[in-house]
Amino acid sequence: METARVLVAADKFKGSLTAVQVAERVTAGLRRVVPGLAVETLPVADGGDGTVAAAVAAGFERREARVTGPLGDPVTAAYALRGDTAVVEMAEASGLQHLPDGVFAPLTATTYGSGELLKAALEAGATTIVFGVGGSATTDGGAGMLAALGARFLDADGKPVGPGGGPLATLAEADLTGLDPRLKDVDLILASDVDNPLTGPKGAPEVYGRQKGASEEDIAVLDAALTHYASVLGPHTAALPGAGAAGGIGYGALVALGARFRPGIEVMLDVLGFAPALARATLVITGEGSLDEQTLHGKAPAGVAAAARAAGIEVVAVCGRLALPPEALEKAGIRRAYALAELEPDPAVSMAQAGPLLERAAESIARDFLAG
Repeated sequence: METARVLVAADKFKGSLTAVQVAERVTAGLRRVVPGLAVETLPVADGGDGTVAAAVAAGFERREARVTGPLGDPVTAAYALRGDTAVVEMAEASGLQHLPDGVFAPLTATTYGSGELLKAALEAGATTIVFGVGGSATTDGGAGMLAALGARFLDADGKPVGPGGGPLATLAEADLTGLDPRLKDVDLILASDVDNPLTGPKGAPEVYGRQKGASEEDIAVLDAALTHYASVLGPHTAALPGAGAAGGIGYGALVALGARFRPGIEVMLDVLGFAPALARATLVITGEGSLDEQTLHGKAPAGVAAAARAAGIEVVAVCGRLALPPEALEKAGIRRAYALAELEPDPAVSMAQAGPLLERAAESIARDFLAG
């Protein structure tokens, strides 16, 4: 009989456990039932927050840079480096986590720090940059990022337009000639789990603006400003998949930096070395905080399950809450899902006790799939 070897490739449980902690808790629960079980852990991410942490867990070196936060204040942001490959997470510089509680700046939050973070990766010698975008506090179409990399955005008087998406309504000229020349020699991969266009009913302001504090009026202002911005930069690209990612930073990367768009989980599985780890496994455990309809659209567990199914390896999932019927799980390639909500129905308690509960869920997996 083949010796069991488990690969734990799960994303974070947002608000409760990091992807690394998820892997540790699952491993502990499995080994309580099957002592000495061979377990390999590969924390994963889909390009959003937690992407740098997943790269570091896979052996990349953590680097830090002092950059401009979304409100203009300095923040410390991390990126990951291995050889000449860097993993840069825009949320580290321009993410919602840098906003004080209840403070939003939908019209003026800037991605300038994301450009500074990309520059830090260039200065470290990176020639391949995986640019994970998601969790942004911004809706500026990547204008701030491009300004940090040497672009100039001027109004009718020849003065620089202000930070954020709102002031782009006054844009008269976009001068990209000063962009960092090193960008021409870099393979920049835009890694995102969303494929929205820049503007319109499925665009960045309409779909994601509210979570960044935008009112209905703000959303209309931002949509008009970004439409104008795109008309100055290159309107043909505004509808490209991924252009609307992270408040339109995808658009700036695609049109001005020559980035190529790839689903975040696909590129991260490549970068993290998932294929060789999968080849060693007899069972894969994936998961995230909430397994729901969104999971099926490019989130980490769906990507892991698809790759494992293609290799003929069984997949089970762990999650905080399960909002998918068995047939949807099966279609995604997940044999069974174990939800913490089944063990503790109170969501607040479940989040607070996520670690011990996850160990109990892993014990159940071990009994159902590995014992005997």
